[in-house]
Amino acid sequence: MLDLSHVIAGPLTSFYLAQLGAEVIKVEPPLAGEVLRSMTNGVDTDTPTGFAAINAGKQSLALDIRTRQGAELLRGLAASADVFIENFRPGVVARYGLDYASIQAVRPDIVYCSISGFGQHGDWSQRGAYDHVVQAMTGMMMMSGEGDDAPPLKVGFPVIDVAVGMLGALSIVSSLHRRSRDGVGQYIDASMVQASLMLMYPNTCAYLTDGTPTRRVGNRGYTGSPAADTYRCSDGWLAVAANTPEQFRKLTAAIGIEALCSDPRALDLAAFNRPNGFVVPNDRDYVAERLRQAFSSRSAAQLEELLGHAEVPAARVRKLEEFLHEVDTTGCVDLPDHRFRQDGREVRTHGIGFAFGQDGGPTPAGAPALGEGAYAVLARAGLDEARIAELERAGIIRTQAGAATPSAH
Repeated sequence: MLDLSHVIAGPLTSFYLAQLGAEVIKVEPPLAGEVLRSMTNGVDTDTPTGFAAINAGKQSLALDIRTRQGAELLRGLAASADVFIENFRPGVVARYGLDYASIQAVRPDIVYCSISGFGQHGDWSQRGAYDHVVQAMTGMMMMSGEGDDAPPLKVGFPVIDVAVGMLGALSIVSSLHRRSRDGVGQYIDASMVQASLMLMYPNTCAYLTDGTPTRRVGNRGYTGSPAADTYRCSDGWLAVAANTPEQFRKLTAAIGIEALCSDPRALDLAAFNRPNGFVVPNDRDYVAERLRQAFSSRSAAQLEELLGHAEVPAARVRKLEEFLHEVDTTGCVDLPDHRFRQDGREVRTHGIGFAFGQDGGPTPAGAPALGEGAYAVLARAGLDEARIAELERAGIIRTQAGAATPSAH
């Protein structure tokens, strides 16, 4: 796999494939590498944790694709590649003869994935895109927060970038399966806009099909149940999802307001007593106020345990670091615990979102230093030592002579 991408979305795509066993050659500028290497927080390294986390298990080919020799060299490598990834603005790689048509000319069955903000075509295709900008454009910011007059609120991490990485990896794996079956390649146009709409898929379909407008629901649950919300307790906040009548009965019994279950002012009792469905309020504000009063004098930590035993989904609101510490110190959740060595330190992760029961553990190799593995990659491609040295003197490539390459599967 040849990966020309940078920052998060593209590198996360190839990271998934690297962790699943692919040999990924990360192609980056020879002078300083890709931009994420620079986020060192003052530490003397070109593999800071943020970079290492999504580039572990790859090889680095520091190559200037803007030069004729560099582009020719990369096309030569593409002739034996299975996958080619790029996330430049549409049209950029075509300047260097590295677009889909050019790569397909040397490898007809290539799986080629272009990742961009707004897709390869359309009036906005040349616009620059960052995660929070696409959140704003696609309506995601206006689905978060409370009330129509409240300021827009973005998701607190680059959710669209991560989604593009996941969808990019899925599309590549499916295309490789298709190639193994039919012997043909694939061109993939992955974009941040498509990923954003996929994250909001039910809402997107509801509007496109029925004209249903979006609503800002704040910390309330998707079903609309009055007891699917987040409540202030005496020692913090508690998120509860009592969506069904059965869950609602157990919740109200636990907090001493079970009279709501037979109160026609509170609930649509006909809907409430049907065997299936969600809780439908008659007076949402009244129900919400009764719930708020009941929660305000109780402990979120104690209620989480109590409601968990009663089979009512509930969780005390935590910071990420609180949750990770709890996983480490208790048996609350069984998560994979993967570690790899990086510049004399240990980088730790909880895997890539799933675990295999038989085969397919992550690579133990860390992220490559800039140019690490380049010599081996070029030597396998048929370049002799003199030619590699000549290219390095010309500034077209950069190697780390004698550096160990990440182990390939």
